[in-house]
Amino acid sequence: MRPGSIPRFLGLSAALAGVIAAAFMAPASAAKAPEARDSATKTAAVAAAPANFTHPGVNLSTAQLDFVRGKVQAGAQPWKAAYDQMMASRYASLSRTAKPRAIVECGSYSNPNYGCTDEREDAIAAYTDALAWYITRDERYAKKSIELMDAWSNSIQDHTNSNAPLQTGWAGSSWPKAAEIIKHVYGNWPNSGRFSTMLRNVYLPKIINGSNSNGNWELTMMEAAVSISVYLDDAASYDKAIGKYLVRVPAYIYLSSDGALPKTVPSQNLDTRDKIVNYWQGQGTFVTGLTQETCRDFVHTGYGISSVSHVFETARLQGQDLFPQVGERLRQALGFQSKYEVQAEPVPSSLCGGSVTRGLGPITEVGYNALNTRLGYAMTNTQRLTEQQRPSGTNNLFVAWETLTNASNPN
Repeated sequence: MRPGSIPRFLGLSAALAGVIAAAFMAPASAAKAPEARDSATKTAAVAAAPANFTHPGVNLSTAQLDFVRGKVQAGAQPWKAAYDQMMASRYASLSRTAKPRAIVECGSYSNPNYGCTDEREDAIAAYTDALAWYITRDERYAKKSIELMDAWSNSIQDHTNSNAPLQTGWAGSSWPKAAEIIKHVYGNWPNSGRFSTMLRNVYLPKIINGSNSNGNWELTMMEAAVSISVYLDDAASYDKAIGKYLVRVPAYIYLSSDGALPKTVPSQNLDTRDKIVNYWQGQGTFVTGLTQETCRDFVHTGYGISSVSHVFETARLQGQDLFPQVGERLRQALGFQSKYEVQAEPVPSSLCGGSVTRGLGPITEVGYNALNTRLGYAMTNTQRLTEQQRPSGTNNLFVAWETLTNASNPN
């Protein structure tokens, strides 16, 4: 939040706004007091868009970027290795040619795949080039990032077929990360207005109303919606996306304090135990840290957890503390999945019939940094997995270079 800006708690009385503001203002010691935070998770709160959005402020701030740049220039690890990994990737190639389409058609499991991979990877490349420019100040990378964004903003009109909302969410999560750096730091971007129009007219309408599919869909869609809303300075869309996120996260990650059954999204009409168990992939024993897709596979679970952490971080950069609603769930989800990903202990028969499908992906850095580096939580299993995976690269969908950007980043 910019100095002097005041959060707008829409539709609330001044008294209620004061109560909510007080709920967000925990003492510094609370950062290292999980028992205090546990009680905070039960406190209902409302998050509203800031009066003025902070830029760059999608996943990364200027202070965070400066920290990364300094570490790379000093040759410090793990940042230098992560930077070298990024620069050696195809996404950083200055000879890359954009492959835009007017209509991107993506069916289930990307069949058909008409422009789906091209769009996602061009968006990741634009972000990669923006990071490369920030760290090196080599103008060629900024120009390449602009070239990719301009090509798509001059072409795309729609996403179609069954995977269109998810595809829009995946690509729409990467474009704003690139655009925030280029528009608000590099600055020389004549077609930035056309790019904004693309995000507003092609991307946002496809994702802002959410999804009743598996939880990772809506979480990724809300990540993209929040990120696009920040870039567009669109307070109404930001509020709507955060509102959906705050309903979806408790319905995706279970805590024992939820009771005998997980929370649900009202529009899904999961009004019986049998319906809930079926939606949770046949899992009938609910334990803290379990996600709605744990027993599907860890790959899709990783998508969901990643988006939870990305929105949590972006909201923080916009001056909002979502820890009361989200922090403990994120911490527990990371720890639970990490424990079985690194095979720290056998999978009990009560969990997914005694067998899980691993493959969580490079998704732990943002949440681990937020909760461990900044808030001081010991997260043994998450730490083990995070350090084991360094430098984490990209999942080629919407996650990229998070050891570089978030490892031990205190800002």
